[in-house]
Amino acid sequence: QVQLIESGGGLVQAGGSLRLSCKASGRTFSGYVIGWFRQAPGKERDFVAAISRSGDGTYYADSVKGRIAISRDNAKNTVYLEMNSLKPEDTAVYFCAARSGDYIHPPTLADFESWGQGTQVTVSS
Repeated sequence: QVQLIESGGGLVQAGGSLRLSCKASGRTFSGYVIGWFRQAPGKERDFVAAISRSGDGTYYADSVKGRIAISRDNAKNTVYLEMNSLKPEDTAVYFCAARSGDYIHPPTLADFESWGQGTQVTVSS
């Protein structure tokens, strides 16, 4: 089991940038694939991005390709989600999640066994 805590959310204007962090504790961070998901009001929780254990493999939803970059610093037990050119439709609660097995694309919620509490991102028009 690994514990995850998201941070970095907040209110930004459309076109702005934001960096979210997912910090882990309890287990060796490098042993987990890390994914980011988001859930907007009245909508289902959707996949955003994921990164392999080593950081060599990154995966993105079509809706965020070119605007979001995922990276990890295993020495700091942290995964980052750099978001640029934000749009109002990016408004959601963002969750990070961990998977001990190999990455499967496209992922589902059930593919990840540990979840953080989420951090709110609000993009104003």
